[in-house]
Amino acid sequence: MVPFSILDLSPITEGGSVAQSLENSRQLAIAAEENGYKRFWLAEHHGMKGIASAATSLVISHVASATRTVRVGSGGIMLPNHSPLVIAEQFGTLAALYPGRIDLGLGRAPGTDTRTAQALRRNMEASANNFPNDVVELRALLGPVTEDQKIIAVPGADSNVPIWLLGSSHFSAHLAGMLGLPFAFASHFAPDMLLSALEIYRERFTPSPELDRPHVMVGVMGVAAETDEEANYLFTSMQQSFAALRRNARGRFPPPVKSMDGLWSADEKIFVDHAIAHAVVGSPDTVRRKIASFLDLTKADELIISMPIFDMEARLHSVGLFGEAQRSLAAMTS
Repeated sequence: MVPFSILDLSPITEGGSVAQSLENSRQLAIAAEENGYKRFWLAEHHGMKGIASAATSLVISHVASATRTVRVGSGGIMLPNHSPLVIAEQFGTLAALYPGRIDLGLGRAPGTDTRTAQALRRNMEASANNFPNDVVELRALLGPVTEDQKIIAVPGADSNVPIWLLGSSHFSAHLAGMLGLPFAFASHFAPDMLLSALEIYRERFTPSPELDRPHVMVGVMGVAAETDEEANYLFTSMQQSFAALRRNARGRFPPPVKSMDGLWSADEKIFVDHAIAHAVVGSPDTVRRKIASFLDLTKADELIISMPIFDMEARLHSVGLFGEAQRSLAAMTS
């Protein structure tokens, strides 16, 4: 059985508020737990008018406090924005508050525009180039304390919070394989290197104390509804958002529209269609068929779904329909 998980950005909708977005994330996590999802991850983005999860570790705690069994974590923390010690302390604290339920997914992108990245990182080039060393340092800070260790994370030391490497290119595939860490590929918005990155990761994988064999998670955008027409209608919110991103217009998450005609240029449509080529949008039957095909293509161990839906009730309904699809696919392969 391939477990399903959810990636949430705490979208701030047009006419909505940050407080409502964070409450929506909390309710989404509760629904994910009730529907048997394995993980609920939140993503670090900065300076985005439509995303409320910038203080990711705080939102993780907000969500984890409302749930009991689903794993909660980051998809991901953009490590070059932070010192490894600070992240070790934050996630060591989360692990103490919610034992056995915290994941730490790490990325090396800034998660924002250049100017905001400079405000976060101060030295952008050095921060990005230090990513492999920072991962190794963070891994050590979360592990058992050694006899000659000079810097100790309190909390954090010996919490052994599971670390994932996230990526949309070959770089993190190489690094995850070399370090023997689980690897999550961002195929929900960057499809180009999906199969080659997974091949590199699996070929270069070296067993580690954490993992004895490669373990892959792949991402999709997902909208499920009772009919294909309804799902496609709901998905226009994400299409509008991606088209706006293309023209560097980062606004709040828009409501769906009956037609995208006139809302994007031909070039923007090509860009959006390509970026979300692996999106799973449709009725329950369509969703099951598309997921089965994607899992067959990638041979992934886990699937993580981002559900960009404007209306909260429709989003919760989509969570339920994807949960049903997972159970149906599990029954078919058992």
